[in-house]
Amino acid sequence: MGQRLTQITTRTGDAGMTGLGNNERVPKSHVRVQAMGDVDELNSMLGLLLCEEMALKEQALLVDIQHELFNLGGELSIPGFLLLKESAVADLDLEIASYVKVLPPLKEFILPGGTRSSTLAHVCRTVARRAERSLVTLSKEETYEGLGIQYLNRLSDVMFMLARKLNLDAGVPDVYWKSERLAKLNQPSSV
Repeated sequence: MGQRLTQITTRTGDAGMTGLGNNERVPKSHVRVQAMGDVDELNSMLGLLLCEEMALKEQALLVDIQHELFNLGGELSIPGFLLLKESAVADLDLEIASYVKVLPPLKEFILPGGTRSSTLAHVCRTVARRAERSLVTLSKEETYEGLGIQYLNRLSDVMFMLARKLNLDAGVPDVYWKSERLAKLNQPSSV
């Protein structure tokens, strides 16, 4: 960034327009601005999740993710500029693999719940999915060749796994969906 912000209130957006990093002015309803906002919201939700008690490994993971999301936001604010690297997606794949090793197998779909931190991780998961959809929409309307869609897709999976890990670390079981199929499997058979 060539010039740092010295003034927060500029009044240049009062008419519903905003500036991109390449000095282009677009409506605040533009799909690119929507995607930027969804990524920013996700980053803020991760900041809220970081206020919860958790292991240092998870804290470090979330801080790293926040930095990558800031890179993605920068990438979105300057059309054609790429900041997110393939290694960022690969790092998330490694995190997923590490969680698979320690989490019990799923018996059924789970609901957001258990601990507050787990539930916040689920909120981050859903915001990541929304941000991913925004980038898909952007890619259909404009050229977008970055790795943001892949990154957000993996990130939502990491948030799902993290939610389960936070419950596990707290000794709180996942909240299973009460499906008819599961209920039938758990009923004693009458012979």
